[in-house]
Amino acid sequence: MAADRTAGNTVEPRLRRVLTLWDLIFYGIVLIMPIAPVPMFGVAQQLSHGHFATSIMIAMVAMMLTAVSYGRMATLYPAAGSAYTYVGRGLNPHLGFLAGWSMFLDYMIQPLINGVYGALTIQRFLPHVPYPVLAASFVGAMTLLNLRGVRSTARTNVVLLAVMCIVIGVFVILAVRYLYRFSGWPGIFSTQPFYDPQTFSIRVIWTSTSFAALTYIGFDGVTTLAEEVRNPKRNVMLATVLVCLFTGIVGGAEVYLGARVWPNFASFRSPETAFMDIASRVGGPLLFQALGLVLLVASLGAGLAGQAAAARLLFCMGRDDVLPRRLFGYLDPERNTPTRNVWLIAIVAYIGTLCISYEQAGELLNFGAFLAFMGVNIAAFFEFGVRSRSDHRRRWFVDRLLPLVGFGFCLWIWLGLKLPAKIVGGIWLFAGLIYCAIKTRGFRERPIAIDFTEA
Repeated sequence: MAADRTAGNTVEPRLRRVLTLWDLIFYGIVLIMPIAPVPMFGVAQQLSHGHFATSIMIAMVAMMLTAVSYGRMATLYPAAGSAYTYVGRGLNPHLGFLAGWSMFLDYMIQPLINGVYGALTIQRFLPHVPYPVLAASFVGAMTLLNLRGVRSTARTNVVLLAVMCIVIGVFVILAVRYLYRFSGWPGIFSTQPFYDPQTFSIRVIWTSTSFAALTYIGFDGVTTLAEEVRNPKRNVMLATVLVCLFTGIVGGAEVYLGARVWPNFASFRSPETAFMDIASRVGGPLLFQALGLVLLVASLGAGLAGQAAAARLLFCMGRDDVLPRRLFGYLDPERNTPTRNVWLIAIVAYIGTLCISYEQAGELLNFGAFLAFMGVNIAAFFEFGVRSRSDHRRRWFVDRLLPLVGFGFCLWIWLGLKLPAKIVGGIWLFAGLIYCAIKTRGFRERPIAIDFTEA
């Protein structure tokens, strides 16, 4: 060992592989949160004409197939953990840059969508306060907390997860009791939330699935722990798939009960906060307030993390000369925080809350996310199904068919996005393409790397 050190052959430090399969699954559940479909329930019910349960199940299939590709790519590039790197290394660096550019759009939209929902939730408690004032208060609170360097800890997320599980558990019990009291067993068990011949339409389901897929956003965060997992070739892929399955089953149960308690999807007082009214119907004012507070705290936490991540990503891009260094590469020397970027994200988020609805923000987020998902599926297809690897025995079903079917499902969902999301997202993607062409002199040089590790 001493000889190796004198020769300069030091061993590269590595993270210890201590995480089990259940550690990964729990981490993924914390990332997505078990109430993920609750905020979008009313909007998705109206988009699907009462078939949100069907849409969330279809989206689950697409996400599980994509989770397989993510898990397998994580075994090849365990230190990366992002679609940006998987596409860049598995396909082409320029395509990887565009995947990263699409992911960057998601980082920008996250504080906006949480700002919209946070303001709408507060408005259910303070209906006489104008929405612009509430949006400014919510975005302002996020911004001040980020400027002070406040971060949500893992312990905070676990506590919030426990409270969510308690509130949702109470809702399930009360909803079942409510349905049985008024309709008996037929009220509890029904196929109507999955298929109602009077309102069912494939085109409607297609559009609503493109929105419902927002439920699963964040599952890919499991792959960021690939370097710390025991038996990563098995556990990373299995954990990502099981997290999607858990989210689909639990979220599907919440959506199903909500649809049975309130079958008239056209009569919501406020579609964005419709689940609060459903909670009130089965549990009275106490459950209404409890669910509202949980949703508000969850929105604030997610918005806080999203704004911090977006500001940090802008800083990294400024520091690395991907974006102008003078504006984006500034770091406050006292707070060690990219304060200019925090304010910039706050301004964009507030303007967005006044111009974009919750549905439009969700679809725009899915525009970037599903482009990245499609890229990872194709990258997995080429890495395992096309390229010759001495350490891998090619299997037709797993290496070729599964990633192609996953790509097809994601493409189908992506094409189902409404036109405004496609236009805005397309402009964003085109701007990234032009920027990449300029920076690489017509794609003749490698694009500048985007550092997602600090975001």
